[in-house]
Amino acid sequence: MLHTLGFLLACQLLGEITVRGLGVPIPGPVLGLTLLVLLLSLLPTLTDRIRPTTTVILANLSFLFVPAGVGVIGNLEVFSHNGLVLLFILIVSTILSMLAAVGTFIGVRYLTERWAK
Repeated sequence: MLHTLGFLLACQLLGEITVRGLGVPIPGPVLGLTLLVLLLSLLPTLTDRIRPTTTVILANLSFLFVPAGVGVIGNLEVFSHNGLVLLFILIVSTILSMLAAVGTFIGVRYLTERWAK
């Protein structure tokens, strides 16, 4: 289990080092995850070695949301005073995120269709 956690954290660390060292405008964990996917596709046996630990992590993922819930409860006075504004911001930011995802999908589809011609 420790080897797998070390491997996962090493992928994230390499992503962070690369982003900070080269000034790449993407988050380090995203680059680390890309590295992990690349390694898993190149080394299929690695998938079987990390599966037991990653299964346990995913099965208990909900525990990682407990600190966020505690933070919400700890700041209830902020929510009681600014609840409607926060709800509005949440709805608008969700809609904007969905539109950005759709726009990205349409753009990629356009480029790949153009590239295929």
